Amino acid sequence: MAAAYVLMNAEAGKVGRALTGGKAIKGVKIAHAVAGPYDIVAFVEGENLEKLGQRVLVEIHNISGVRSTVTAVVFE
Repeated sequence: MAAAYVLMNAEAGKVGRALTGGKAIKGVKIAHAVAGPYDIVAFVEGENLEKLGQRVLVEIHNISGVRSTVTAVVFE
């Protein structure tokens, strides 16, 4: 199992839409709107690093309202 924290920036006025879209993705275990340099923080799991990467690069990047992401892969 592979996991990561995905820090997302949303387009102005679209944090709620991006958060809802993120929570609907398989493998997103938890997601919150936050204050600070990022708008949303999500904990995401995948069967392996390749699938985790695809989940971020394809599914999360295609969420309406998501402008950019930073991914911190968990090494534990």
